[in-house]
Amino acid sequence: MIPLHYSSEVSQAKADAIPIVALESTIITHGMPYPQNVEVAAQVEQDIRDSGAVPATMAVVQGRLHVGLEPDQLQDLGQAKGVAKLSRADMAACIATGGTGATTVAATMIAAHLAGIKVFATGGIGGVHKGAETSFDISADLHELAATPVTVVAAGAKAILDVPKTLEVLETLGVPVIAYGQDAFPAFWSSQSDLAAPLRMDDPVQIARAHHLRGQMGLPGGQLIANPIPAEAEISAETLAPIIAQAQSQADTQGVTGKGVTPFLLQRIFELTEGRSLTANIALVRNNARLAAQIARELVNLCD
Repeated sequence: MIPLHYSSEVSQAKADAIPIVALESTIITHGMPYPQNVEVAAQVEQDIRDSGAVPATMAVVQGRLHVGLEPDQLQDLGQAKGVAKLSRADMAACIATGGTGATTVAATMIAAHLAGIKVFATGGIGGVHKGAETSFDISADLHELAATPVTVVAAGAKAILDVPKTLEVLETLGVPVIAYGQDAFPAFWSSQSDLAAPLRMDDPVQIARAHHLRGQMGLPGGQLIANPIPAEAEISAETLAPIIAQAQSQADTQGVTGKGVTPFLLQRIFELTEGRSLTANIALVRNNARLAAQIARELVNLCD
């Protein structure tokens, strides 16, 4: 078994059976500049603490898989250059070669499962990219959700994706997609979309029970909890649609492909919305962290 390097806070939480919520680290290394990246990461961690759980930010640092980061490690990661963006395909290679890498949704789920952590809060999952019928560009996040038993709280799939196809793939893979508190599948920066969510739950207790029952039934994989962005922070889908289309057109013209697509589109949307997309992104991540902490608390209660 690969050695895991727990932060002091996470080690104490595991010893005391305090609920833990996993967090990814690409938001730190690839999401925004220093020092805002570290400030936001610290705020999200504090939101989890304030909601009765302990945060565990995942990252590979010099070949070591860290489950939770000390404050100085968070600072160092926020300023590091050339950090790899890790998914299922390259996570083990990064560890084997002594590299440093930030975890995506898929890699964070793997790390969380290795550490016995059942709930993970993120912004939005990856999915089927527009034009995937010719590019075959489909995020590893979807297969990870089908394979790894972690409940992922997100504001839906990133709005730059082909969301209907993303939902179709999740259905095919047998992943429960549960909208929290509404019937519509949320659209990341927008709370509503014209797509119905396959399932709806209004209580963290129900979500925790569903996770627990899947384990008892021997069903593989996790759950996607689609938590709508708070209304006061959202950007309407009507406002975003032409902006996303413009950014996608520019990516196509410039030949941006593979792992470069998502950061390129997010940066262009940030510029075209004059920063509103990043403000909304921070709000939805914090909102997801709070809900994830509630679910983690209920899971601990179920296991008592």
